[in-house]
Amino acid sequence: MTTKPLTGKVALVAGATRGAGRQIAVQLGAAGATVYATGRSTRAARSEYDRPETIEDTADLITAAGGTGVAVAVDHLDHDRVAELAARIDSEQGRLDVLVNDIFGGDPLTTWHKPIWEQPLEPGLRLLRLAVDTHIITSHYALPLLIRNPGGLVIEVGDGTLDYNLRNYRSSAFYDLAKWSVNRLASTWSHELADHDAVAVGVTPGWLRSEMMLDVYGVTEENWRDACAKEPHFAISETPVLVGRGVAALAADPGRARWNGRSVSSFDLAEAYDLTDTDGSRPDAWRYVVEVQDAGKPADVTGYR
Repeated sequence: MTTKPLTGKVALVAGATRGAGRQIAVQLGAAGATVYATGRSTRAARSEYDRPETIEDTADLITAAGGTGVAVAVDHLDHDRVAELAARIDSEQGRLDVLVNDIFGGDPLTTWHKPIWEQPLEPGLRLLRLAVDTHIITSHYALPLLIRNPGGLVIEVGDGTLDYNLRNYRSSAFYDLAKWSVNRLASTWSHELADHDAVAVGVTPGWLRSEMMLDVYGVTEENWRDACAKEPHFAISETPVLVGRGVAALAADPGRARWNGRSVSSFDLAEAYDLTDTDGSRPDAWRYVVEVQDAGKPADVTGYR
């Protein structure tokens, strides 16, 4: 019987209700970890996203995958609730080995393709609070527990690698700043954790076939290719499982210090750890974006999928 590499380890995935956060939590569980899955959407009440996914569902998926899932309703802008969360993990587990900051919730607040003077301020400023303040607040309370034992790992989940976001405007001042800031936080934590034998890495999925994105295109995971008729670039999309597998492999890697301070894509991790998506493929969306689109070449995705 193969020992699960994260047996005995404890993870907090902040923002685990759906998408990348959910599958990172599930894949950490599949590797044997106890995973605290947090978010604002529960079976009793939905967040402003008004989506059906819940943290309880995520916890059930973690446990079904072979780990131990613990759902905790937390608004990560609420200092007291985050402090209580850290105290609870300390009381119940006495340790924290992996912190994943995947909190966002700003998509409905984004105004695209408008200059700052035509942007509504309050939604944009709330987007920044959800994208950046939540990560800082969570790290403030969780990192003292994580550094108690050597070998801790912090993952900052964003949208776009540092190199990509440096060279590309993300079509909204608030969104652009939010995604740049998340990458910078990973670098910041890598410096602040250096004396504690802990590692921080910025991770981005490619074009994610999240629950919400499937709904946008009116498809399911079973027939997602039908959306390529409307949007050909959807051919390079990937499931949240790929980035989840990548983060789990990184967490289990005794040599993960080589990743410290880096900003990487799901494809980088898949390539390094020989991982595939659920259908056996290894999508290389970010490599395509960087090498083809940024070079000004015609977009041709006929070779994908």
